[in-house]
Amino acid sequence: MKNHFTRRGFIRRAAVGTAALTWLGSRRSPMTFAAETAKPALLGGVPAHPGGWSEWPQWMESWEPAVIKVLRSGKWYRGDGGHVAEFETGYAKLLGAKRCLATASGTTALLVSLHVMDVDAGDEVIVSPYTFIATYNAILINKALPVFADTDPATLTVDPASIESRITERTRAILPVHIYGMPCDMDPINTIARKHKLAVIEDACQAWLAEYKGRKCGTLGDLGCFSFQNSKHIPSGEGGAVTGDSDDLLDRCHAFHNVGRATGSFKGAKPFFTRGSNYRMQQFQAVILMQQFDKLVQETARRCENADYLTANLKQIPGIHPARLPESSRAVWHLYPFRYDAEHFSGLARDKFVQALNAEGVPCSGGYHEQYFDGLLDEAINSRGFKRLFSAQRLKAYRESFQELKGNRQVCATTVAMPQNLLLAGRADMDHIIEAVRKLQAHSAALEKASA
Repeated sequence: MKNHFTRRGFIRRAAVGTAALTWLGSRRSPMTFAAETAKPALLGGVPAHPGGWSEWPQWMESWEPAVIKVLRSGKWYRGDGGHVAEFETGYAKLLGAKRCLATASGTTALLVSLHVMDVDAGDEVIVSPYTFIATYNAILINKALPVFADTDPATLTVDPASIESRITERTRAILPVHIYGMPCDMDPINTIARKHKLAVIEDACQAWLAEYKGRKCGTLGDLGCFSFQNSKHIPSGEGGAVTGDSDDLLDRCHAFHNVGRATGSFKGAKPFFTRGSNYRMQQFQAVILMQQFDKLVQETARRCENADYLTANLKQIPGIHPARLPESSRAVWHLYPFRYDAEHFSGLARDKFVQALNAEGVPCSGGYHEQYFDGLLDEAINSRGFKRLFSAQRLKAYRESFQELKGNRQVCATTVAMPQNLLLAGRADMDHIIEAVRKLQAHSAALEKASA
């Protein structure tokens, strides 16, 4: 018999019929029962989360005096003050890294690192395909090929077992991406790199304070790269950083990001003895960032606590698969993802599920798609420069290799991701998210029929 209970009706009946609720509770929680009986918002019901979520980025008036002081000084350029260097010292300490170099963006951090690790025209870099497009672009700007290892559907990060088969005589580096703030499994990646004498550059642009076996992401390879763009957990509009434990490498990074000026032990007979560009951070950006260190630590703890709670509950719902993390690691959840299996939701398409979850007041998206089919890489390999650097046979095989990325295809087709600001809310709000997913599963047949 069709159940016409609404969520509000259930609450009213629960207040009257305690005995009935006790009986039901032996079989399911009140939240589960409410989700099963409430109509989805997309079908005219009440959203599971009727309120909003905290906006991002956040600004605090207490930060203003320090920023205004710098602005009024007119000393905004890195060379005119010590705030950028102070930020670098503080951020290195926060991560447990020996050194940090502040840059203009996460993309420029990648560009600096690739140059210093000697990735040059005609080289190849093995990288995860499941990442923001900036990772691809940084490699392409060096006139190198981003060669994709496959994505592990269980972790959403690069599958170490797929790396070694991609190595050629032109491979110079491995660029693992700690996507959504989830650490890659770095031990096998580093083992492969050492075996083949390859550099390891971590794309930690979404992984501030993420940990792998007691060490922070960004300290696990030769160099680590971070972003402080507006959406990031520690934002300054734009901004980035390179981290590492080698004075020689960081001196070279500093020189390259500062138009080739000598730095530390990296010097020559003339002032401009080496190539370089301008990838510098500005003084007021550093001041904005430094005042967020404590906030970052506190909010990271809250995101982790709420993510753990969501994972423990969502994995109980058939068809919902939260990401698996490497052993002894901690994610920081720039987005909170899970994989969605439509078979357990009456065949309701992933995009329709995303639409329905948004209607419940739970912002979400499908995450990254198969970007290597968007035309960017076709443009690159058909350019005069790449045709000079690589044989037609190699470029053809490279293009055909995109079809082999079956794990990444699965991830792109089934992932649902929620933005990090949801994880800064209270426990009751996390219950709303869980209730919303349960509700959609209970009414998935009706949702699928409505979407047909």
